[in-house]
Amino acid sequence: MRILFMFLDGVGLGADDPEVNPLVRTRMPHLQELLGGGKLAASSAPYEGPRVSLHAVDANLGVDGLPQSATGQAVLLTGRNIPAELGYHYGPKPDPATAAFLATGGLFGELARAGKRAGLLNAYPDGYFRAIESRRRLYSSIPLAVTKGGLSLLTMDDLLAGRAMSADFTGKGLRERLNRDDVPVLSPQAAGARLAELSRRYDFSLFDYWLSDYAGHGEEMDPAVELLETFDAVLGGLLEAWDDDGGLVLVTSDHGNLEDLSTRKHTFNPVPLLLVGNQSARRRFDGVTNLAEIAPIIRKVLG
Repeated sequence: MRILFMFLDGVGLGADDPEVNPLVRTRMPHLQELLGGGKLAASSAPYEGPRVSLHAVDANLGVDGLPQSATGQAVLLTGRNIPAELGYHYGPKPDPATAAFLATGGLFGELARAGKRAGLLNAYPDGYFRAIESRRRLYSSIPLAVTKGGLSLLTMDDLLAGRAMSADFTGKGLRERLNRDDVPVLSPQAAGARLAELSRRYDFSLFDYWLSDYAGHGEEMDPAVELLETFDAVLGGLLEAWDDDGGLVLVTSDHGNLEDLSTRKHTFNPVPLLLVGNQSARRRFDGVTNLAEIAPIIRKVLG
Protein backbone atom coordinates (compact mmCIF):
# COMPACT_ATOMS: atom_id res chain seq x y z
CA MET A 1 0.00 0.00 0.00
CA ARG A 2 1.26 3.48 -0.82
CA ILE A 3 -0.12 6.96 -0.19
CA LEU A 4 0.20 10.05 -2.35
CA PHE A 5 -0.61 13.06 -0.17
CA MET A 6 -1.66 16.02 -2.32
CA PHE A 7 -1.52 19.00 0.00
CA LEU A 8 -3.61 21.95 -1.20
CA ASP A 9 -2.62 24.99 0.80
CA GLY A 10 -5.53 27.18 1.88
CA VAL A 11 -8.52 25.33 0.43
CA GLY A 12 -11.69 25.04 2.48
CA LEU A 13 -15.21 23.82 1.88
CA GLY A 14 -17.25 26.95 1.30
CA ALA A 15 -20.69 28.11 0.27
CA ASP A 16 -22.42 27.28 -3.01
CA ASP A 17 -21.87 30.85 -4.18
CA PRO A 18 -20.11 31.26 -7.54
CA GLU A 19 -19.66 34.97 -6.88
CA VAL A 20 -17.09 34.33 -4.13
CA ASN A 21 -16.22 30.62 -4.35
CA PRO A 22 -14.10 29.63 -7.37
CA LEU A 23 -14.44 25.97 -6.41
CA VAL A 24 -18.14 26.34 -7.26
CA ARG A 25 -17.68 28.67 -10.21
CA THR A 26 -15.03 26.60 -12.00
CA ARG A 27 -15.95 23.72 -14.26
CA MET A 28 -13.95 20.79 -12.86
CA PRO A 29 -15.17 17.74 -14.78
CA HIS A 30 -12.81 15.15 -13.30
CA LEU A 31 -13.51 16.15 -9.72
CA GLN A 32 -17.23 16.46 -10.37
CA GLU A 33 -17.33 13.00 -11.90
CA LEU A 34 -15.76 11.61 -8.74
CA LEU A 35 -18.33 13.43 -6.61
CA GLY A 36 -21.35 12.32 -8.60
CA GLY A 37 -21.73 15.71 -10.22
CA GLY A 38 -21.14 17.69 -7.03
CA LYS A 39 -18.67 20.50 -6.44
CA LEU A 40 -15.95 20.68 -3.82
CA ALA A 41 -18.12 22.66 -1.40
CA ALA A 42 -19.60 22.27 2.06
CA SER A 43 -22.87 20.97 0.63
CA SER A 44 -21.09 17.97 -0.93
CA ALA A 45 -19.58 16.55 2.26
CA PRO A 46 -19.83 13.87 3.39
CA TYR A 47 -19.89 11.90 0.14
CA GLU A 48 -19.20 8.25 -0.60
CA GLY A 49 -18.75 7.05 -4.17
CA PRO A 50 -17.39 3.97 -5.92
CA ARG A 51 -13.89 5.40 -6.04
CA VAL A 52 -13.91 8.35 -3.63
CA SER A 53 -14.72 9.46 -0.09
CA LEU A 54 -15.12 13.10 0.92
CA HIS A 55 -15.13 14.31 4.52
CA ALA A 56 -15.36 17.80 5.99
CA VAL A 57 -12.53 18.25 8.50
CA ASP A 58 -12.18 20.90 11.20
CA ALA A 59 -8.99 22.97 10.97
CA ASN A 60 -9.79 25.24 13.92
CA LEU A 61 -9.00 22.54 16.49
CA GLY A 62 -10.79 24.26 19.36
CA VAL A 63 -8.43 27.23 19.41
CA ASP A 64 -9.48 30.86 19.01
CA GLY A 65 -8.26 32.78 15.99
CA LEU A 66 -8.00 31.94 12.32
CA PRO A 67 -6.11 28.74 11.46
CA GLN A 68 -2.64 29.34 10.04
CA SER A 69 -0.28 27.46 7.76
CA ALA A 70 2.67 26.64 10.01
CA THR A 71 0.67 25.04 12.80
CA GLY A 72 -1.90 23.48 10.44
CA GLN A 73 0.76 21.76 8.34
CA ALA A 74 2.62 20.63 11.45
CA VAL A 75 -0.61 19.07 12.75
CA LEU A 76 -1.03 17.16 9.49
CA LEU A 77 2.54 15.85 9.73
CA THR A 78 2.49 14.87 13.39
CA GLY A 79 -1.09 14.08 14.39
CA ARG A 80 -0.79 16.37 17.42
CA ASN A 81 -3.15 19.22 18.13
CA ILE A 82 -0.34 21.74 18.15
CA PRO A 83 -2.52 24.89 18.32
CA ALA A 84 -4.20 23.49 21.45
CA GLU A 85 -0.83 22.64 23.01
CA LEU A 86 0.58 26.07 22.22
CA GLY A 87 -2.63 28.01 22.79
CA TYR A 88 -2.50 29.73 19.38
CA HIS A 89 -2.42 29.28 15.61
CA TYR A 90 0.77 30.45 13.89
CA GLY A 91 2.04 31.09 10.39
CA PRO A 92 2.95 31.29 7.65
CA LYS A 93 6.40 30.00 8.67
CA PRO A 94 6.91 28.07 11.95
CA ASP A 95 8.06 29.91 15.03
CA PRO A 96 10.54 28.06 17.31
CA ALA A 97 7.73 26.49 19.36
CA THR A 98 6.00 25.11 16.25
CA ALA A 99 9.30 23.99 14.73
CA ALA A 100 10.06 21.98 17.86
CA PHE A 101 7.17 19.64 17.06
CA LEU A 102 8.88 18.84 13.73
CA ALA A 103 12.35 18.30 15.21
CA THR A 104 12.35 14.61 14.27
CA GLY A 105 10.64 15.03 10.90
CA GLY A 106 7.03 14.15 11.65
CA LEU A 107 5.68 11.50 9.28
CA PHE A 108 8.71 11.81 7.01
CA GLY A 109 11.13 11.00 9.81
CA GLU A 110 8.98 8.27 11.37
CA LEU A 111 8.51 6.45 8.09
CA ALA A 112 12.16 6.75 7.08
CA ARG A 113 13.28 5.34 10.43
CA ALA A 114 10.81 2.47 9.98
CA GLY A 115 12.42 1.55 6.69
CA LYS A 116 9.68 3.06 4.51
CA ARG A 117 10.37 5.17 1.46
CA ALA A 118 9.11 8.70 2.06
CA GLY A 119 9.67 11.89 0.11
CA LEU A 120 8.50 15.32 -0.96
CA LEU A 121 7.98 15.48 -4.73
CA ASN A 122 8.46 19.23 -5.20
CA ALA A 123 11.62 20.48 -6.91
CA TYR A 124 13.15 23.60 -5.35
CA PRO A 125 15.08 26.12 -7.47
CA ASP A 126 18.70 26.97 -6.73
CA GLY A 127 17.79 30.37 -5.32
CA TYR A 128 15.64 28.77 -2.65
CA PHE A 129 18.57 26.85 -1.20
CA ARG A 130 20.78 29.96 -1.27
CA ALA A 131 18.10 31.95 0.56
CA ILE A 132 17.72 29.23 3.21
CA GLU A 133 21.47 28.97 3.69
CA SER A 134 21.84 32.75 4.08
CA ARG A 135 18.82 32.84 6.41
CA ARG A 136 17.03 35.31 4.17
CA ARG A 137 14.27 32.72 3.99
CA LEU A 138 12.82 30.23 6.46
CA TYR A 139 11.55 26.75 5.77
CA SER A 140 7.81 26.31 5.87
CA SER A 141 6.60 23.36 7.92
CA ILE A 142 6.63 20.77 5.15
CA PRO A 143 10.24 21.17 3.89
CA LEU A 144 11.35 21.67 7.50
CA ALA A 145 9.90 18.26 8.39
CA VAL A 146 11.59 16.67 5.38
CA THR A 147 15.02 17.99 6.30
CA LYS A 148 14.60 17.23 10.02
CA GLY A 149 13.61 13.70 9.05
CA GLY A 150 17.00 13.22 7.43
CA LEU A 151 15.68 13.39 3.88
CA SER A 152 16.82 15.66 1.06
CA LEU A 153 14.77 18.25 -0.76
CA LEU A 154 14.69 17.69 -4.51
CA THR A 155 16.45 20.11 -6.83
CA MET A 156 16.23 21.45 -10.37
CA ASP A 157 18.53 18.63 -11.43
CA ASP A 158 15.94 16.18 -10.10
CA LEU A 159 13.24 17.98 -12.06
CA LEU A 160 15.24 17.85 -15.29
CA ALA A 161 15.89 14.15 -14.71
CA GLY A 162 12.17 13.44 -14.23
CA ARG A 163 12.49 12.69 -10.51
CA ALA A 164 10.52 15.69 -9.20
CA MET A 165 7.61 18.01 -9.94
CA SER A 166 7.45 21.75 -10.52
CA ALA A 167 5.43 23.68 -7.92
CA ASP A 168 2.86 24.61 -10.60
CA PHE A 169 2.70 20.99 -11.84
CA THR A 170 3.59 21.81 -15.46
CA GLY A 171 6.88 23.74 -15.27
CA LYS A 172 5.44 26.74 -17.10
CA GLY A 173 6.01 29.02 -14.11
CA LEU A 174 9.72 28.16 -13.93
CA ARG A 175 10.16 29.10 -17.57
CA GLU A 176 8.25 32.35 -17.26
CA ARG A 177 9.44 33.58 -13.85
CA LEU A 178 12.93 32.15 -13.56
CA ASN A 179 13.79 32.05 -17.29
CA ARG A 180 14.56 28.34 -17.08
CA ASP A 181 14.26 27.50 -20.75
CA ASP A 182 15.73 24.06 -20.03
CA VAL A 183 12.66 23.05 -18.02
CA PRO A 184 10.23 20.92 -20.05
CA VAL A 185 6.63 22.12 -19.96
CA LEU A 186 4.14 19.30 -19.38
CA SER A 187 0.47 19.37 -20.15
CA PRO A 188 -1.62 19.18 -16.97
CA GLN A 189 -2.70 15.66 -17.92
CA ALA A 190 0.93 14.58 -18.41
CA ALA A 191 1.83 16.20 -15.09
CA GLY A 192 -0.83 14.09 -13.38
CA ALA A 193 0.56 10.97 -14.96
CA ARG A 194 4.03 12.00 -13.79
CA LEU A 195 2.73 12.34 -10.22
CA ALA A 196 1.36 8.81 -10.38
CA GLU A 197 4.67 7.53 -11.76
CA LEU A 198 6.78 9.25 -9.11
CA SER A 199 4.53 8.10 -6.27
CA ARG A 200 5.25 4.49 -7.19
CA ARG A 201 8.84 5.02 -6.01
CA TYR A 202 7.65 5.71 -2.45
CA ASP A 203 5.48 4.29 0.28
CA PHE A 204 4.53 7.86 1.25
CA SER A 205 4.96 10.84 -1.03
CA LEU A 206 3.68 14.38 -0.67
CA PHE A 207 3.18 17.16 -3.19
CA ASP A 208 2.92 20.67 -1.76
CA TYR A 209 0.60 22.85 -3.89
CA TRP A 210 1.07 26.22 -2.18
CA LEU A 211 -0.16 28.23 -5.18
CA SER A 212 -3.76 27.67 -4.09
CA ASP A 213 -3.16 29.76 -0.96
CA TYR A 214 -1.56 32.53 -3.00
CA ALA A 215 -4.61 32.59 -5.26
CA GLY A 216 -6.89 32.89 -2.24
CA HIS A 217 -4.98 35.84 -0.84
CA GLY A 218 -5.08 37.46 -4.28
CA GLU A 219 -8.89 37.74 -4.20
CA GLU A 220 -9.11 37.60 -8.01
CA MET A 221 -11.61 35.20 -9.54
CA ASP A 222 -10.13 34.68 -13.02
CA PRO A 223 -6.65 33.56 -11.85
CA ALA A 224 -8.28 31.32 -9.24
CA VAL A 225 -10.49 29.70 -11.87
CA GLU A 226 -7.50 29.15 -14.16
CA LEU A 227 -5.54 27.56 -11.33
CA LEU A 228 -8.41 25.20 -10.47
CA GLU A 229 -8.92 24.22 -14.10
CA THR A 230 -5.26 23.22 -14.22
CA PHE A 231 -5.55 21.31 -10.96
CA ASP A 232 -8.60 19.40 -12.24
CA ALA A 233 -6.80 18.42 -15.44
CA VAL A 234 -3.81 17.24 -13.38
CA LEU A 235 -6.19 15.24 -11.21
CA GLY A 236 -7.64 13.64 -14.34
CA GLY A 237 -4.21 12.56 -15.55
CA LEU A 238 -3.29 11.28 -12.10
CA LEU A 239 -6.41 9.19 -11.65
CA GLU A 240 -6.22 7.73 -15.14
CA ALA A 241 -2.80 6.35 -14.23
CA TRP A 242 -3.63 5.44 -10.64
CA ASP A 243 -3.86 1.85 -9.41
CA ASP A 244 -6.70 1.90 -6.86
CA ASP A 245 -5.84 -1.52 -5.48
CA GLY A 246 -2.28 -0.57 -4.65
CA GLY A 247 -2.65 2.93 -3.33
CA LEU A 248 -4.55 5.88 -1.95
CA VAL A 249 -4.56 9.49 -3.10
CA LEU A 250 -5.20 11.73 -0.08
CA VAL A 251 -6.07 15.39 -0.71
CA THR A 252 -6.48 17.85 2.15
CA SER A 253 -5.52 21.31 3.38
CA ASP A 254 -4.38 23.25 6.43
CA HIS A 255 -7.07 25.95 6.53
CA GLY A 256 -9.68 27.66 4.40
CA ASN A 257 -8.92 30.60 2.09
CA LEU A 258 -9.44 30.03 -1.64
CA GLU A 259 -13.11 29.14 -1.21
CA ASP A 260 -14.01 32.70 -0.17
CA LEU A 261 -12.53 35.43 -2.35
CA SER A 262 -14.52 38.10 -0.53
CA THR A 263 -11.64 38.25 1.97
CA ARG A 264 -7.85 38.07 1.88
CA LYS A 265 -7.84 36.35 5.23
CA HIS A 266 -8.04 32.68 6.06
CA THR A 267 -11.46 31.32 7.00
CA PHE A 268 -13.00 29.18 9.71
CA ASN A 269 -14.47 26.80 7.12
CA PRO A 270 -13.76 23.07 7.32
CA VAL A 271 -11.25 21.70 4.85
CA PRO A 272 -11.82 18.76 2.51
CA LEU A 273 -10.40 15.32 3.09
CA LEU A 274 -10.72 13.73 -0.32
CA LEU A 275 -9.66 10.08 -0.57
CA VAL A 276 -9.40 8.26 -3.89
CA GLY A 277 -8.42 4.65 -4.43
CA ASN A 278 -8.15 1.60 -2.23
CA GLN A 279 -11.49 1.10 -0.51
CA SER A 280 -10.13 -0.65 2.55
CA ALA A 281 -7.69 2.20 3.15
CA ARG A 282 -10.44 4.77 2.62
CA ARG A 283 -12.59 3.07 5.27
CA ARG A 284 -9.85 3.70 7.86
CA PHE A 285 -10.67 7.43 7.66
CA ASP A 286 -14.38 7.03 8.38
CA GLY A 287 -15.33 9.26 11.28
CA VAL A 288 -12.41 11.68 10.92
CA THR A 289 -13.47 15.10 12.20
CA ASN A 290 -10.30 17.21 12.54
CA LEU A 291 -6.78 17.65 11.15
CA ALA A 292 -5.06 15.96 14.09
CA GLU A 293 -6.77 12.63 13.33
CA ILE A 294 -5.30 12.23 9.84
CA ALA A 295 -1.62 11.40 10.52
CA PRO A 296 -2.37 8.54 12.96
CA ILE A 297 -4.50 6.86 10.32
CA ILE A 298 -1.79 7.32 7.70
CA ARG A 299 0.56 5.48 10.07
CA LYS A 300 -1.91 2.59 10.36
CA VAL A 301 -2.53 2.37 6.62
CA LEU A 302 1.21 2.18 5.96
CA GLY A 303 1.73 -0.37 8.70
